[in-house]
Amino acid sequence: MAPSAIETETIAVPKVDASKLTAALKGQYKELAPTAYDREAETGNKGVQAASYPHYLPTWNPEQKYPPLEPFEHVEHGKDADPSFPNLLPEGVAVTHLTPTIGTEVTGIQLSTLSSAGKDELARLVAERKVVAFRNQDFADLPIDKALEFGGYFGRHHIHPTSGSPEGFPEIHLVHRGAGDNSVDQFFANRTSSVAWHSDVSYEVQPPGTTFLYIFDKPETGGDTLFVDAAEAYNRLSPLFQERLHGLKATHSGIEQVNASAARGSIKRREPVVNEHPIVRTHPVTGEKALYVNPQFTRDIVGLKKEESDALLKFLYDHLAYGADFQARVKWAEGTVVVWDNRVTQHSALIDWKNGQRRHLARITPQAERPFETPFKG
Repeated sequence: MAPSAIETETIAVPKVDASKLTAALKGQYKELAPTAYDREAETGNKGVQAASYPHYLPTWNPEQKYPPLEPFEHVEHGKDADPSFPNLLPEGVAVTHLTPTIGTEVTGIQLSTLSSAGKDELARLVAERKVVAFRNQDFADLPIDKALEFGGYFGRHHIHPTSGSPEGFPEIHLVHRGAGDNSVDQFFANRTSSVAWHSDVSYEVQPPGTTFLYIFDKPETGGDTLFVDAAEAYNRLSPLFQERLHGLKATHSGIEQVNASAARGSIKRREPVVNEHPIVRTHPVTGEKALYVNPQFTRDIVGLKKEESDALLKFLYDHLAYGADFQARVKWAEGTVVVWDNRVTQHSALIDWKNGQRRHLARITPQAERPFETPFKG
């Protein structure tokens, strides 16, 4: 999940008051200004229960500087998969669909043991079901380099421009809110909701595809993640409206995210980019068309005047956000690995727990192909 109102990405610097960020940053990138987390407390030295996986606690190394991302040829393994999933879902594996179009829970298979054929089937299943929660996994207990090796099968690892990462592993994007963190009160002083729909780092030339998020610590209840099926959202539109969207492109910007990081004294690993992507994106495995705009990173529609662009984007954002009948809610549990396809979904974590408990997860974010659109067929 890209940094947003739902994530804490902090360094050991003084608190930054969100009200002191520029109006432009607050208006375009609604990120909670973070507080410095107490690493000593997180490792159990101040009477607070230690983080379960301290080697996954976030660090921010200002010396990590990277050049612009270069294009690469993405291999979409889902195309090679057996659609009956014999290696991923053999007899004895339990499969429960959360809704008709999006969301599945799977128990009885270990992702870490999958063969290449099983990984191909994983890519296809996630493309079809949009988000899949695998329960009782050993993924968090793998050495970090082994977890990255697994994720690297699905594409080139994305290194986030601003997020915290485990020491020595900038390819891991961490979602961390430390025990006793009371900055939620500050956040809700300025907003009524923590919902922040987005598709991860959609501003890149080649944004992510098959994406992995795994849990270390969670509140007793709360902190769920919402997902929306952007393909079903497209299908719900009238053919006339669908046809009008085809051929349109929107700009996606990483500038505001980097500027928000700089405003709180954090890091910048790469210069920010702005790229154009089709508003209707085609998935290379399923052929499904999906809406590909999100309020965190999309800025405007190419060729439209501001008022026209704002009106059309607002409709699309509202359509995705209010579509509870094509959304799924994933509840986290120990040992859960959630895999989703960023090309055909959006997501938002929720800040809804009030007891200062820790929420700590890691994301592996393989990049995929450059978004493309196939012709409208009615």
